[in-house]
Amino acid sequence: MSTDSVLSIAQQSRAASRQLASTPEFLRNQALANMAEALASVRQQVLEINAQEIIKARDEGQTDAMVKRLTIDDKTFDYMLSRIKKVAQLPDPLNRILTGHTNPAGLRVYKKSVPLGVIGIIYESRPNVTTDAAAVCIKSGNAVILRGGSEALHTNAILTDAMAAGAINAGLPAHAIQIIRAPGHEAVGELLQMDQYIDVLIPRGGKGLIKRIAEGTRIPVIKHYDGICHLYLAADANPEQAVTLAVNSKCQSVQVCNALETLLVDSQCAEQLLPLLQVAFAEHNIELRGCERTQGCLPSIALASEEDWHTEYLAPLLSIKIVDGIQQAIDHINHYGSGHTDGIVTQNLSLAQHFEDQVDSASVMINASTRLSGGGDYGLGSVVGISTDKLHVRGPVGSNELTTYKWVAYGDGHLRG
Repeated sequence: MSTDSVLSIAQQSRAASRQLASTPEFLRNQALANMAEALASVRQQVLEINAQEIIKARDEGQTDAMVKRLTIDDKTFDYMLSRIKKVAQLPDPLNRILTGHTNPAGLRVYKKSVPLGVIGIIYESRPNVTTDAAAVCIKSGNAVILRGGSEALHTNAILTDAMAAGAINAGLPAHAIQIIRAPGHEAVGELLQMDQYIDVLIPRGGKGLIKRIAEGTRIPVIKHYDGICHLYLAADANPEQAVTLAVNSKCQSVQVCNALETLLVDSQCAEQLLPLLQVAFAEHNIELRGCERTQGCLPSIALASEEDWHTEYLAPLLSIKIVDGIQQAIDHINHYGSGHTDGIVTQNLSLAQHFEDQVDSASVMINASTRLSGGGDYGLGSVVGISTDKLHVRGPVGSNELTTYKWVAYGDGHLRG
């Protein structure tokens, strides 16, 4: 793809973003409704094209995990449509008065939420990111440039074309939703140089992709690095609840960023809980690795290495470490964790609050599965990622998080004295 083509897309998106910034809420919501209808009308085409790309991916030797992420079936398609509709029902993220006052001279000052502008989304394999990203960007008044992985090139293209047509029919600018269709890496490299037109990039994919994007551009990047998620079972944890939460955190879906990767078990309850946990995880075919003390309780499991504590498995593997009290658990999490999602199981409120205050993560779960740290369960609707950064946004990135603010001052001929 020529630089001129990428440049043209970026310029068109910048022009569209100027119009979108002042688009009223009802029009953006109508666009979202139209987008869902337009997608529904091409359902069969999407499923057929996606099936062809799945066959191609298998022929090329792609992993089962990659194929699973690539796949759209009727259930997935219905879910994609429902997420767009839920985004439309959310409160308007724009024009919210964040703070305001009248100064002693009578100057009325306030700060209000406004769109970021143009957002580039670069992602791998998951076609649902195409619809989620477009919906969240339109809701928040941002123009979006989509660049999905080559393995889903045609699926992403038909999804984008349908949504773009729906948005245009609602009265939105023609280039509010665009996609880069070139399959090679050259177009991505060109996109990274468009700092004059693109306000933020959001990469979705493996650590390697995110690192390349962050190091190859001057455009601000909202990064979604590893999800090395922990669950600490405190000494007073209810055994049944502890096992249930640990299993759900790991086994509900092992290939997602908020799946449990390291289980920390307090030494005071380890002898009771570890055999129960081993049986429960065996039912889900989870391979366990443990520290020497864990291995002492469960001789059949492998010994965990230093590398294991640093690893996001995204696989049916789990490391277990016995810790002596909450502070040792907190220290382990803050040293080895990725700042994504970490939790505690305890019946002691003060212990839970201490954990909440001391663990430096975007999401802290108290007696809840790590799998709940996402847009839907937080009431955000669709999200375009879960940021492990602290600036500009931390945690799930929904429509509110794709805004910035401007200061406005109303005077009556006020002058600087």
